[in-house]
Amino acid sequence: EAHSPTGEAGEGSGHTITIISMGPERASEAVRKALSMGADDGIVIADNALAGSDALATSSVLAAAIKAGGYDLVICGTESTDARMSVVPAMLAERLGFAQLTFAGSVVVDGSTVSISRQTEFGIEEMSASLPVVVSVVEKINEPRYPSFKGIMAAKKKPLETKSLSDVGASAQSAWSAVKDANALPPRSTGVKIEDDGSAGNKLADFLAERRLV
Repeated sequence: EAHSPTGEAGEGSGHTITIISMGPERASEAVRKALSMGADDGIVIADNALAGSDALATSSVLAAAIKAGGYDLVICGTESTDARMSVVPAMLAERLGFAQLTFAGSVVVDGSTVSISRQTEFGIEEMSASLPVVVSVVEKINEPRYPSFKGIMAAKKKPLETKSLSDVGASAQSAWSAVKDANALPPRSTGVKIEDDGSAGNKLADFLAERRLV
């Protein structure tokens, strides 16, 4: 997703929010949902040549769309729900020549300065950079937002473009990686049930010791 700097704190300041997604045409459903939550317009980049794209190809296409739109603040999640690679935000920053602020737990935009805080194993880190910036945020950055009926109706009238590779000035790239095979997880085995006849504690301890868990 790519956004220009805005949000409740920036409403009325002339900024707009654009949702950008690369994927099959059904990705427009997710973009339309974001529009119903308050975004201003959306772009879906859908092209048969993009099937099987990896993070390198994805970041290249998104960077082309962002560059064409002239956005100066790009907000991404930290990872996708399929590959979970968590590298597209960094790749976008490199391709665009933007600063990057990653794994943000909070984001504050003050003029041309973007500040974040993020949780690390060493404590809370405070970081800032000047626009243009790519920011990736963690899922707990805020309270979940749900579309209202008014928002859903309004979203139907908001601009939503579907673009091809040529429309955004990008070209298809061969993926550097591919999934050749996959296996389903084995079914979970039934657990061990211990009846408490007065010796359940000993049986539980024996069970844990058998598996070297204690």
